[in-house]
Amino acid sequence: MRFAYEWHDDTGQWTRSYGNENWEFDENGLMRQRHASINDLAIDKSERLFHWPQGPRPQDHPGLSDLGL
Repeated sequence: MRFAYEWHDDTGQWTRSYGNENWEFDENGLMRQRHASINDLAIDKSERLFHWPQGPRPQDHPGLSDLGL
């Protein structure tokens, strides 16, 4: 899975975290292994790309490829 999300710390510094994850599940559907590569990039608030309330990306919002991520 490829992902990207944005968050800020207690000082108000915004960060974009992005990367890839690979998952392996057992016969009961439980995660057996998780391999993740996550990069953090400090961004200015004006550079944010995701502006909706917490939850899934809205259907009409561009995907990661469309945003150049």
